[in-house]
Amino acid sequence: MKITHEEKPVSRVNLSVLALISFLASFVIARAFTTINPDVGLRGGGFHIHHFWYGIILLAIGGWLGISYNEKRIVRLAAVIYGAGGGLIADEAGLLLTFGNYWTGITYTIVVIFVAFASTLILFKRYSKAILTEFKGFTKSRASFYFGVILAAVSIAFMGTRNFFIASISAAATIIACIIMVAYIVQRIRAGH
Repeated sequence: MKITHEEKPVSRVNLSVLALISFLASFVIARAFTTINPDVGLRGGGFHIHHFWYGIILLAIGGWLGISYNEKRIVRLAAVIYGAGGGLIADEAGLLLTFGNYWTGITYTIVVIFVAFASTLILFKRYSKAILTEFKGFTKSRASFYFGVILAAVSIAFMGTRNFFIASISAAATIIACIIMVAYIVQRIRAGH
């Protein structure tokens, strides 16, 4: 069966990058607009329609376009719309979590964590073979074992804190350190046989 031009799958490699850029732009524009014009908003019938509602609508439109069409221009537009919707929602994350404090610092923390996580996923997807090759080379070196020991020692030192977030990160870092040390030991055992 011959595939026509319309049935060929669209390459979606850069769509996550477009969505992430759109997310950041939308967040920055919404935050700047709200900072400059804090009293401007859609009000009616005693309600204040926050812009996270527009974000939800944009997420729905972008998601629907992305799964309904297979044309390059439309799926790119869908990625941009989807990212913009996410940015509008993220801008009001503090408001949603604190039930009224738009200016809380948690908003910036959430956005930074999201952007770091999304960027890491995008980079790992694109360069996974090179990353895994480098990691295998690193685990074969003695430096990886020393790094694992130091990371474990520092992480364990912070596990006794009462702050759940810091204790969780310390526990995760300790597990990662143990994995690195075990990987080095396994590599050495395999090389010895």
